[in-house]
Amino acid sequence: MARRAEPPDGGWGWMVVLSAFFQSALVFGVLRSFGVFFVEFMAAFDEQAARVSWIASIGIAVQQFGSPVGSALSTKFGPRPVVMTGGVLAALGMLLSSFATSLTHLYLSIGLLSGSGWALTFAPTLACLSRYFSRRRSLATGLALTGVGLSSFAFAPLFQWLLSQYAWRGALLLVSALSLHLLACGALLRPLYLSEDPVVGGPRAQIVSLLHHGPFLRYTVALTMINTGYFIPYVHLVAHLQDLNWDPLPAAFLLSVAAISDLVGRVASGWLGDAIPGPVSRLLMFWTTLTGVSLVLFPMAQAPTALVALAVAYGFTSGALTPVAFSILPELVGTGRIYCGLGLVQMVESIGGLLGAPLSGHLRDVTGNYTASFVVAGAFLLAGSGVLITLPGFFCFSPPTSKSQDPVTEALDTKTPLPKESLEED
Repeated sequence: MARRAEPPDGGWGWMVVLSAFFQSALVFGVLRSFGVFFVEFMAAFDEQAARVSWIASIGIAVQQFGSPVGSALSTKFGPRPVVMTGGVLAALGMLLSSFATSLTHLYLSIGLLSGSGWALTFAPTLACLSRYFSRRRSLATGLALTGVGLSSFAFAPLFQWLLSQYAWRGALLLVSALSLHLLACGALLRPLYLSEDPVVGGPRAQIVSLLHHGPFLRYTVALTMINTGYFIPYVHLVAHLQDLNWDPLPAAFLLSVAAISDLVGRVASGWLGDAIPGPVSRLLMFWTTLTGVSLVLFPMAQAPTALVALAVAYGFTSGALTPVAFSILPELVGTGRIYCGLGLVQMVESIGGLLGAPLSGHLRDVTGNYTASFVVAGAFLLAGSGVLITLPGFFCFSPPTSKSQDPVTEALDTKTPLPKESLEED
């Protein structure tokens, strides 16, 4: 274990960024590209699309709701064994799914077992990354999360080729082998001992403290609102364009344009988050507001040029808010409580993600078009940006620190001497 008084802002931290890059690709890249298997599952088990779609939904729900478990285990045992165990579970779930004889088997193997593995990988990896960086935290997070977009481009055609060569059972075996690379990602997560670690206590004490932490609770509410409307274009934009008499191929291409813009936005926002003085919450509010405005404007645009411009704007701003949304958390709760904090945020904000798409579809059924769906989605993001204004130091222009905003923890920190060996690098 490396022992430091403060985050090193580099060094082995860049290997942690590399680990997070591939980990995000192997988790969310697989999830985003898993739709190529749906038609095969429908034909193999003679089931409706609605029932088949529950495979990915269960996996996402388990990944997000199980994040506090991964965070608590990482606090107790460190991120390396937890993430490596998650890699084994994710690969095992894909392996067992290749022998499935019904959808129930896929619900249990991919949804429950692989979902549990994903729950043990994402939050601990991102929390470990946050502990290695302070001044360059936003840039490091932005670079790590670009793995999601790049893998989405690569995995969809790769999985389609695997299906054509080996059928769906053989393809799932190879996806299982691909998921085993999460073990290598976990092995790169070198634990880091920081000066405030003895102060914050164990997982239970941290969770109790966070549930009484006003800024953390407001931040969680804001992210839940943002998450409610964030994914609506990825779910309903193609259908909205088809209502405007667009062909399916150009409509799908518009999503690709948004995805490319998303990649650029993540890196640019990560750089700006470290370069611009003041709290990162101000930058997060800015990107969230622009994303909400772009969603509200989608139903008003009719010309192809205007729709392409809005897709580029939405992709850039929605991608830009992602790295700063994660890098703001250590400023609120401190790096010592980042594991439990990130796990709780992931669990609560999943409620917005699960309710957003059904609500949008319901509004489409009631009104007959997607105007209300996009306007309500944008309103959720604008409401979330309003909550972000209430965070501590929002109107302060001094550089933020990674210390906790909890006065009890700060008081303890001043009374707890740093062990001599914690100043040394192992």
